[in-house]
Amino acid sequence: MTSRPLRLGVNIDHVATIRNARGGLTPDPLRAAHIAAAADADGITAHLREDRRHISDHDIVRLSREIALPLNLEMAATDEMLEIALRHRPHAACIVPERREERTTEGGLDVAGQRDHLARVVGALGDAGIRVSLFIEPDPRQIEAAVALGAPVVELHTGAFCEVQGEARARELDRLRTAAGLGAEAGLEIHAGHGLTYDTVQPVAAIPVVRELNIGHFLIGEAIFVGLEASIRRMRALMDEVRPTPQVRQAAAGPS
Repeated sequence: MTSRPLRLGVNIDHVATIRNARGGLTPDPLRAAHIAAAADADGITAHLREDRRHISDHDIVRLSREIALPLNLEMAATDEMLEIALRHRPHAACIVPERREERTTEGGLDVAGQRDHLARVVGALGDAGIRVSLFIEPDPRQIEAAVALGAPVVELHTGAFCEVQGEARARELDRLRTAAGLGAEAGLEIHAGHGLTYDTVQPVAAIPVVRELNIGHFLIGEAIFVGLEASIRRMRALMDEVRPTPQVRQAAAGPS
């Protein structure tokens, strides 16, 4: 596999959302995972929610058993989800806030306010060899809390950046850059995601310390028009424009 400075994780939740709207077996999230692999994605993300509104327990069984790419299980910090994660041992678990009435994840996890509760979950996942990530706002207080908790990774919530324009977007990008820098200086691996599109991905991808982007809803929506493999390859190309692989940089520079 090509060494990349920036990985792309493809979230397949909303393939399951479409399936569940009608019932039955199609479209199949596992097929989407295989297409993502063929399109040069670096990992698969799936959120197993308490209400099972999209990804199901059976989906997690099949993804764990049948895909070659690393599986990133998004989960709430509950006993039920911890038991499931420990049973299936995904490559990674990203702990996210979850409210039954929300349409999608709204905002980041309050690590600073839930430190005692999260410590047990983070510790159990880490002891099982599962890479733990905390989905947080780009807020220095939350970065500090994540470091104190001993989580190796944070995923910065990019929703506010994607939802605004002009000067407000520039301010949100500054927040992301500052939080990413603080986290990296403290030894955290920095990921980012939520709401990213072709129009918003490059400024985030250009933050040098960001190691992974997790993108889902936009890619699944764009796939209606161009196909899933094409939508992922276009996103990968936009990321590579601002964060090329070492091999691409060397080729562009020419012979020494």
